[in-house]
Amino acid sequence: PGMMMGKGMPRPPMMGMPGMPGMPGMMARPGMPMFPGMAAARPAPGGQAQAVGAEAPAAVPHWDPSQPLTADVLAAAPPNMQKQMLGEKIFAKVYKLNTEQAGKITGMMLELDNAELLGLLDDQSALEQKVSTATNVLRGRAAA
Repeated sequence: PGMMMGKGMPRPPMMGMPGMPGMPGMMARPGMPMFPGMAAARPAPGGQAQAVGAEAPAAVPHWDPSQPLTADVLAAAPPNMQKQMLGEKIFAKVYKLNTEQAGKITGMMLELDNAELLGLLDDQSALEQKVSTATNVLRGRAAA
């Protein structure tokens, strides 16, 4: 029968924990990544950590969320920022139509391609139709 650990009994070292007994060579060395595939952090001349092998962030064009989002501004942004930019604009419009479910509806709409989302920003009736469709889908899920 297995023994249960009680108070006052020593615990065995946890396997797989860096620097713990029983795991030689698992300590992170300076300039070496802790996990395969991760860039190691190396102090930069100013004392700031900088990822080794990581590219400098692309120059993101200045985008004022209070201004209309154009195809040119969107195209100039890195792909990972494009959905964020569209999401901010879409959410503001969806919130006016369905305050309670604006987050869920926006998330559903962000599955559409960027060109269609840009079109929805300019076409209020198409946006209202998409919001209505999404609201009906959410009602169907709630009823199921």
